[in-house]
Amino acid sequence: MPADLGALLADLADETAALNALTAPLDDAGWRQPTPAPGWTIADQIGHLAYFDETVVMAATDPAEFIACRAQIEAAGGIDTEVIAARYRDWGANDLRGWFAAARTRLLSVFVGLDPALRVPWFGPAMSLPSAVTARLMETWAHGQDIADALGVQREPSGRLRHVAHIGVAARAFSYASHGRPAPGIPVRVELTGPSGELWTWGPDGAPDRITGPALGFCLLVTQRRHLADAGLDIEGAAAAEWMAIAQAFAGPPGAGRAPGQFPVPGGQSRAPAPDTR
Repeated sequence: MPADLGALLADLADETAALNALTAPLDDAGWRQPTPAPGWTIADQIGHLAYFDETVVMAATDPAEFIACRAQIEAAGGIDTEVIAARYRDWGANDLRGWFAAARTRLLSVFVGLDPALRVPWFGPAMSLPSAVTARLMETWAHGQDIADALGVQREPSGRLRHVAHIGVAARAFSYASHGRPAPGIPVRVELTGPSGELWTWGPDGAPDRITGPALGFCLLVTQRRHLADAGLDIEGAAAAEWMAIAQAFAGPPGAGRAPGQFPVPGGQSRAPAPDTR
């Protein structure tokens, strides 16, 4: 079934509102608070989102310009998110808040008028337009998690996690490519429990390699906002364990992730046991 672009954009708008609710009370000092991403403040997280919102709109509406910009970036050594963050580090709270609001509003208004069959060039493989929207939702949720962690806020998970989980599953081969390794042809069954108790599944039902557990834990892991030991997942089989050890739902080089025990396991579960690789 083709993805419903309108529904995806509505979910992205809702995820944006949830993020804005976190940052709305913050003054300049609040925006300078460090987040769990080493060296990054809350302001850096928002600047990152605004920058890539503008970039993906360019990619969708003027692919030739984007490809030319990408070639310049690649000639200079590739995309460097640290350099991008430093570029806007001196901006005040109101400037950053306004930039992100304008960039996200333009993305939502432009994308709703585009053909869902459009292919969008990117820094990795080209994406369908719905996939590009899903990627922005995933990024918004993941960077929002960094901000929530910085503020000591416990976010209420929503059904929008399914989009994050889906892109995490779809990025399995990319996770291997990011580490310079070929993806194995062994199927993995993923069974996740959504926030309302619903079951979300991917992969063949009879696959011996399996990943089960809370959708929140899986999403935190594939966005590298939690360590594998703190995701609360049950992992069976060598292929499943290998994938989860390098899982990455975002473009770019592998991140440092988080340290084991840095955060509690979602839902107050006990710490996950070592994966069963039999």
